[in-house]
Amino acid sequence: MTDELWERHAVWWQQQFTAGADPEYEEQILPLAREWLNGFPRVLEVGTGEGQVARAVAAGGASRVMGIDPTTAQIVEARRRGGGPWYVQAEAARLPVVSGSFDAVVACLVFEHIDALDEAIGEVARVLRPGGRFVLFLNHPLLQTPGSGWIDDQVLDPPEQYWRVGPYLPESSSVEEVEKGVHIRFVHRPLSRYLNALADAGLALERMLEPAPPPGFLARAPEYEDAASIPRLAVIITRRG
Repeated sequence: MTDELWERHAVWWQQQFTAGADPEYEEQILPLAREWLNGFPRVLEVGTGEGQVARAVAAGGASRVMGIDPTTAQIVEARRRGGGPWYVQAEAARLPVVSGSFDAVVACLVFEHIDALDEAIGEVARVLRPGGRFVLFLNHPLLQTPGSGWIDDQVLDPPEQYWRVGPYLPESSSVEEVEKGVHIRFVHRPLSRYLNALADAGLALERMLEPAPPPGFLARAPEYEDAASIPRLAVIITRRG
């Protein structure tokens, strides 16, 4: 079902989140990807979509960039837009790549749509060279759980506003209407599930980031200013031993 939904809504994604349309990508995600992948010549992006992260990495100096995505409509558009990388249609749990052939792997807001988490992380570890880096962007598993968001509590006097955290520990999947008529499937897992899967695959933690929205993001999306202390992203940076 996940692949079918992404095929159906590929154009929506391309129009709403690429080519400068989305301030979070432009002002935060793409700069972070360039920063943490700088100096790695051979980079693989898992779940590349139409390739905007892969293109940014190639423009930053990586000499060999490959993007993989299971969605036909995204791969076709990625190839049309070009920009340096080459693209292959494949699943994250079955990467058509020789072991140890990449210096770095990046996955941006992808693993929360993947059922086969352990297999996918195992494949990332397999294709990385020893000492290679994996940069994993997630919707924050604690603070962006299904059902999380602002609550206006009018029972209290004076009224109070606070951030509700939805059910955190149980793993679950749901199809959410993210925009009228656009349904996307999400898989929720607690943060420990990701960290332990990475450790089991031999990927050691280097850094974990919970970045606040930068000024450029808030200037373009002022509706997020009230939630600036609630991170939307968790970025987990690991090295293969």
